[in-house]
Amino acid sequence: MKLIVKLLLTALAVVILSKLLPGVTVASYLTAIMVAIVLALLNVLVRPLLVFFTLPATILTLGLFLFVINACIILLADNIISGFSVASFWTALWFSILLTILESIFYGLVGKD
Repeated sequence: MKLIVKLLLTALAVVILSKLLPGVTVASYLTAIMVAIVLALLNVLVRPLLVFFTLPATILTLGLFLFVINACIILLADNIISGFSVASFWTALWFSILLTILESIFYGLVGKD
């Protein structure tokens, strides 16, 4: 149940950010839910591999390269889902930063069970 709530909150954050950021478009609420599911799967399956292979760059930049990895994950989701589009890498970078902030706020409001 907690996973479903987190996915729905992430979908809500995606919809809000698509209204705020000019380079991000989401076709419908169902597409936003699909974006949340795909982002969760990519964060579980692809992100650890990217972090492993870019570990020297991550260490050299004191962890700031993780923002680049998050933007790449967003761009991968853009390629997978047809109703979701991100205009550029920099838009994906801002989208990932703001998505993380909104998710933290929403998860904090829901609380721990």
